[in-house]
Amino acid sequence: MAPDTRPTRTARRIPHSLETPGRGRVLISGASVAGPALAYWLHRYGFRVTVVERAPALRPGGQAIDVRGPAIEVARRMGVLDELRAHATELRGMSVLDEDGNDTHSTTDVTVSGGRLDRDDIEILRDDLVRILVRAGGPGIEYLFDDSIARIDDCGDEIRVRFTGGHERAFDIVVGADGIHSHTRALAFGPEEQFLRPLAGHLGVWTAPNILDLDRWQIVYRTRDEQTWGSMVMSVRNNSELRVYVGLNGLDHSDPALRDPQVQKQLIAERYAHMGWEIPRLLTYMWEAPDFHFDAGAQIHMDSWSTGRVVLLGDAGYCGSPASGQGSSMAMVAAHVLAGQLKAADGDHRRAFAAYERELRPWVTANQALADRQIDRAENAGNAEKSSENSGGGENSLPTFVDDDFYAVVDDFILPDHGEQGATAR
Repeated sequence: MAPDTRPTRTARRIPHSLETPGRGRVLISGASVAGPALAYWLHRYGFRVTVVERAPALRPGGQAIDVRGPAIEVARRMGVLDELRAHATELRGMSVLDEDGNDTHSTTDVTVSGGRLDRDDIEILRDDLVRILVRAGGPGIEYLFDDSIARIDDCGDEIRVRFTGGHERAFDIVVGADGIHSHTRALAFGPEEQFLRPLAGHLGVWTAPNILDLDRWQIVYRTRDEQTWGSMVMSVRNNSELRVYVGLNGLDHSDPALRDPQVQKQLIAERYAHMGWEIPRLLTYMWEAPDFHFDAGAQIHMDSWSTGRVVLLGDAGYCGSPASGQGSSMAMVAAHVLAGQLKAADGDHRRAFAAYERELRPWVTANQALADRQIDRAENAGNAEKSSENSGGGENSLPTFVDDDFYAVVDDFILPDHGEQGATAR
């Protein structure tokens, strides 16, 4: 049964019998991947957990994302691995088309979005993953929808939080898990400009009916237009839907007008107006898509992920960007590590935050570096293609760059055991 995602300000409370002496009250801002994953572990370890989400319900849509390497083990320990596999995209392969819609290459070895198909990795839609994580957490976690943090006052022995809904509450720890444009980070650490590092281009994503009759298949439509990346389309949810991706180059990351969804859609329509193949039909579904999403390729780099009783998790503290292919996996692994360190420190936030960062930062840094590497290789491949008359049909021109070096980074983290091994998951 799907979780209750109706708006509520008075969500379920934790019975007194589940409270553990010495464990604290934790507020998590953000109900995407990182927030619910952390909520699961903290509640399991006896903390009193509240998750606040400014959307009126769990957000629909989003990209297909990947659960890889140590994140697979996190899912297994949470007891959700089988359910994740049941909701996987299960793509069989991909085709690459030129500007005229001609198939230049097909493969059943890899996909752009999921990487190698001979691994145990799970490609799953973001909203499906979030629903599974929220449901796994059980009824003891309090979710506050249609609300957000307006003010944080770190009083030393606790944090007073004022919500945009007007009420105020006290917590022992506040976790910013509210994405690359984290409002929690801005309140506690300062303006986004200090930490955001723009990368290549902007990405738009939306859902459409499966008008292409794809059968667990992905199509990459390549263009030579320097203002666009081209498009990627894949069938999802038992071939009932398509996820449509388009990329734009050359936009000003700091332009406030780009925050307006109508401006975003208009830019996409203008840049792709002259494109062939099925692009005109796919664009018609963009205008009314309830899950349209658009954002810049960027990363977050910070000297420290915590200040006082506030700590950042996932994209809010160290976004890798879609180019890394590791955002969701980093979020799930980091949630397990942070919760485990808070458990080991018996709620001592200073000790836990320091251990969390010490344990995780080398792996996070290596994963963020994957994005630069992927972008460089994509640009080099594009340049090589432009200089070769016959490059369009060769395997080296495939726009996917997951290789042994990529997976060496992905798999280079040993998930710690905080006593949950062998325990029965909720």
